[in-house]
Parts: sequence; structure tokens; C-alpha cells
Amino acid sequence: VQLVESGGGLVQAGGSLRLSCAASGGSFESYGMGWFRQAPGKEREFVASISSSGSTTYYTSSVKGRFTISRDNAKNTVYLQMNSLNPEDTAVYYCAARSGLIVRVTPKLNPYWGQGTQVTVSS
Repeated sequence: VQLVESGGGLVQAGGSLRLSCAASGGSFESYGMGWFRQAPGKEREFVASISSSGSTTYYTSSVKGRFTISRDNAKNTVYLQMNSLNPEDTAVYYCAARSGLIVRVTPKLNPYWGQGTQVTVSS
């Protein structure tokens, strides 16, 4: 499975961005998908995930109510809509895939990763 993220960039605090992750080479509809982020000097952390059908979503507490994960199985794409961004959201954002549900606590147990997209929020 190959994953390619896009949509990152520089935005002012309070602004919005939508990240996309396009998947190829596998049965997208059978994979749980997730977004993780890694800030400089910090470990990669879970942000949001969505089940293969899209019926179940999870969010880390710091983004609940601000970020929304969704997927379009017809387009083999997962999205992360990010609103009310703040400087603490600055990080490289990675897309991940796993047969079944995304493992939130131990990122390395998710076998497929994109190359990441930089999100920078200025104050």
C-alpha cells in the first residue's frame, strides 16, 4: 500500500487546512486509516483514525471538536479537516493504514505510512 499526503502548508492561528491522503496498491476499503503527527524533538503521536467503513472514528483529546477525519472509499482517499488551528498543532502530519483498526498507542504497529506533510501554524 502506498500513501501520499497533501494539503499541508503555513496558516495563521485560527485558520483551517484540509489534509488528503491518497492510497494505492491495496484494498483501501478494507483498511483502517489514521493520521499521526510529529513535532520537532517529540515522538510521533496519534491524531485521528477512522474504520474501514467510516462508521467509527477516534480523536486525541486535544483535537476533538476542531478536527474531522473522513474517507471516500470510491476515491481511495482519507481526509483530515483541521479548524481553529493553533501553534501547538505545528508538526509533520503522517497518514497511516492498517488492515483492521489503526493502532493508536503504538504507531509502529501500523505497517503503512506516507511521507508526511508539513503543517505550520503561526501565532
